[in-house]
Amino acid sequence: MITQLNDRALLKLNGSDTQSFLQGQLSNDIDALEEGVVQLNAYCQHQGKIIALLWVMKQGDDFYLSFPDDLKAIVVQKLTMFKMMSDVDIVDMSDEIIQLGVVDENFDGAYKLNNQQSVALVKTLDGVELDDANEWEAACIANDIPEVTLATSEKFVPQLLNLDIDEVGVNFTKGCYPGQEVVARLHYLGKSKRRMRQFECEGEVNMGDELVVAGSKSAKASGIVVRRVKLGAKSSFLATVEVAYEDDKITLNDADGIELTRVVHG
Repeated sequence: MITQLNDRALLKLNGSDTQSFLQGQLSNDIDALEEGVVQLNAYCQHQGKIIALLWVMKQGDDFYLSFPDDLKAIVVQKLTMFKMMSDVDIVDMSDEIIQLGVVDENFDGAYKLNNQQSVALVKTLDGVELDDANEWEAACIANDIPEVTLATSEKFVPQLLNLDIDEVGVNFTKGCYPGQEVVARLHYLGKSKRRMRQFECEGEVNMGDELVVAGSKSAKASGIVVRRVKLGAKSSFLATVEVAYEDDKITLNDADGIELTRVVHG
């Protein structure tokens, strides 16, 4: 299954200082990034909240950053501000390169995201048969791949999106980056009271919708929808939720809203 990822921006960064620059800006270990794989990285502000969640890919001396298009202006502005006099060129390739999401197929030159999914960067769609983009979203949800858009930017620390688990998106020994002290403190001194979980329900769900748990003291802020897709009459989605109440009755946006069903794999 191959889909076109129309709603994603793509930046190419190159120059002699690019690797060290990204190592000091992003949450994962850029120095350990190999070609042929997608590395998840949180681009955080100083309080540890995620501005954007980047898919980073390496090709020779070039680094490609893929993320939702509605965050492009913010990400470019932040990168430009912090690179200062470094030898780093930032080029917007969003209109030059087509991004493809590949599920359960081999695609020459694709970057592996996980055992089921990969991302391909191509210049033409010649010979490519495209499938429904919702199938890619469904695979991301099934594989617990979070997303951060303009609607949810600066609402999550990496732990809320499970990026610390197996260090899939955060490396705790790599050194400093914006927000690193906050993220590390939560990791070493505390335990995240909220985590990302998978849910489904009847009807429509939107990014940034809130989860309400009757027994929670924080009620209205019990969780936030991170990623969603509607297949037929049902919506499948990832959302943050208070771990202590994750198996309680949970509704969408208010106490009388749509009731949600938690999906547990294995």
